[in-house]
Amino acid sequence: MSDKTATDIENEVSDWWQTAIIDMEPGKIHYGGYAIEDLIGNISFPTMIWLMTRGDLPSPEQAKLLEAALVAAIDHGPQAPSIAIARMAATCGVGLNNAMASAVNVLGDVHGGAGEQAVGLYHDIASRMKSGASLGEAVASGLDHQIAEHGKHIPGFGHRFHPIDPRAPRLLALVKQAAANGQVSGQFGVIASAVEEEILSRKGKRIPMNIDGATAVIYAELGFAPELARGLFCVSRSVGILAHAWEQTQQGGRNKGPIPRRMIWNYTGPERRPVPDSAKTS
Repeated sequence: MSDKTATDIENEVSDWWQTAIIDMEPGKIHYGGYAIEDLIGNISFPTMIWLMTRGDLPSPEQAKLLEAALVAAIDHGPQAPSIAIARMAATCGVGLNNAMASAVNVLGDVHGGAGEQAVGLYHDIASRMKSGASLGEAVASGLDHQIAEHGKHIPGFGHRFHPIDPRAPRLLALVKQAAANGQVSGQFGVIASAVEEEILSRKGKRIPMNIDGATAVIYAELGFAPELARGLFCVSRSVGILAHAWEQTQQGGRNKGPIPRRMIWNYTGPERRPVPDSAKTS
């Protein structure tokens, strides 16, 4: 027989899921100690995201930078795999939540993960500088390590569609302004720009920073962990995914695939052939 009392068992159940995020009882809801009725109408959605992921409230300037990063990554059109998947799913008769889930599920290392990887790269370079390396030395060795571990693609730089990603300069300008006002250190903006210059030196041509590299600067400056950079990208891109899924629902269409049905893919298999008698079961 167990010696546990009813109180012991109740505490065991209560401790099964422990969280510092939400405190709740009938008629009361608190996030990080703040009553929901005090938050509603008084703080922005980016501020709420910060509170939920960091446990406290940001300054207005920090919230503004986070908001800028979230706004910048919302959408990139139906040619982006996640958006295309959302639209295709919407034509299959599923609900908006199903279309959104299908799309978010492809935001992985290749499509959606570059921001997380770029934050990791910037952190590695910053760590090398903290150990005594100069900016140039840290960038060079950090890039060498990145390439050795993950291949020649440098996350956060270059774009297959935009020769110059129009979102990156604006985000970097906001970081520079925040650094000038003492709201962030500015260190990661300097590191990211130095990475771009090192790539230019090695390749002989400029590979401009893209949206992932620029938002990674903001997330690093604001102290978000690399893993949260991907999560925040998912939050941002979910808005575009929702918009496209809803638009496609309004436009209609049934079972739309990735290409018009009149167009046929290139077949590269064997020539057409009969099934051999030896393979037949009857």
